[in-house]
Amino acid sequence: MPVTAAQLAKLPQHQRRAALEGMSAADLAALEWYWPFWARPDQLPPPGDWRTFLLLGGRGSGKTRSSAEWIRAEMESGRRRQIGIIGPTADAVRRIMIEGPSGILSVCPPWNRPNYEPSTRKIVWPNGAVAYAFSAEEPDRLRGPNFDAHWCDEITSWANAAEVWDMLQMALRIPGPQGHPPQGVVSTTPKNQPLLRAIMAAPSTVISRARTSDNAANLDSSTLAYLREKYGNTRLGRQELDAELLEDLEGALWNRSLLDACRIKRGDAPDMRRVIVAVDPPGASSKDSAECGIIVAGLGPDRHGYVLADLSGRMSPEKWARTAVNAYHGWKADRIVAEQNFGGAMVESTIKACDPLAPVKMVVASRGKQLRAEPIAALYEQHRIHHVGELQQLEDQMTGWDPAVSGPSPDRLDAAVWACTELMSGRPPMRIDPALIQKISDPSYYPAGYRRR
Repeated sequence: MPVTAAQLAKLPQHQRRAALEGMSAADLAALEWYWPFWARPDQLPPPGDWRTFLLLGGRGSGKTRSSAEWIRAEMESGRRRQIGIIGPTADAVRRIMIEGPSGILSVCPPWNRPNYEPSTRKIVWPNGAVAYAFSAEEPDRLRGPNFDAHWCDEITSWANAAEVWDMLQMALRIPGPQGHPPQGVVSTTPKNQPLLRAIMAAPSTVISRARTSDNAANLDSSTLAYLREKYGNTRLGRQELDAELLEDLEGALWNRSLLDACRIKRGDAPDMRRVIVAVDPPGASSKDSAECGIIVAGLGPDRHGYVLADLSGRMSPEKWARTAVNAYHGWKADRIVAEQNFGGAMVESTIKACDPLAPVKMVVASRGKQLRAEPIAALYEQHRIHHVGELQQLEDQMTGWDPAVSGPSPDRLDAAVWACTELMSGRPPMRIDPALIQKISDPSYYPAGYRRR
């Protein structure tokens, strides 16, 4: 008697070939779209009463496909009616979660493919079930909807991670059409961050882990060999390829708990007395060159430093100069501070080519990175420098840099150090006791015959 796709998925590997020979052409065609047959055990949610299915996976481990297939199964079965899908940016949601090669549209069969409406950010299935797309850049958009499920992708890259997660949990207010309690899947590469640690610690979370190499059958073998050779046994490789949640690096000047303690919400930042755009330019402009560090920081009325934005990235000289100038105008900054070690006068001339009137102060790295960074790290320890919102890539670099170990230049960190040094190195304003001012203003304070000039 021929077996069904569901029965076939449960058979041991050595029995599958014989079973496949007994299946009809229609069953074989349907088998292409039956995910439990193709999935690895770590890609399938476990049975039981859980609220969050957390997929911790290395790059290319198949966590996006797993999440999209869970969404598809929930919607096609009628267990869910209204789902929220949230990614780091609107572009990432559309390009990866919806339209990507492992996204929702790709995993749905032709006879039951949903209709995607980009203008309304909705995906509508033939049975009327709807998925609504959101960007983590807009947490307030999650205040109105009601969901019975969700899919969150790459939460460790969200700009407003804690706030978006809180808004989402409050939106999970309704059961599914068949009475199932709200559930959700979270797919991400692990990073040692507060939100991920909180999700992992929740008793209602079930966790699945997968390495990049676990999905070798679907990846380019030469690329895997290159990644193993270049990043094997490194912290970056352990995090990005092996999906390890790494603890704080011994020897680093900053750690996660310190940065968390120094963080404030974007809406809580005071008006700035000064704003600086700091630039740490790369030594070359090829596609393989280092990043250009561009950090915006301000000095508050409390004389505390506030790191406001990280605009760093791999860019051509014209592009990083334009980015710095746009930040100078957009943040109404006082000046641009740029390191001149690489390129000398070329750095200033590149910025001036974009805006001849932009004030530029060139600084020289006369001391090593560690000596420049240590006074700024001390200010963090005194809670006198704050991060406004999530600055994930900068914070990854700060907590992952060991001054005693040679490695790639921490360009974001360098720019942040230059900005904070410029803002925090001045003397604090002299504080005069108001009672003293009143005393010296009284003529009777002075001896008889004394003339004040």
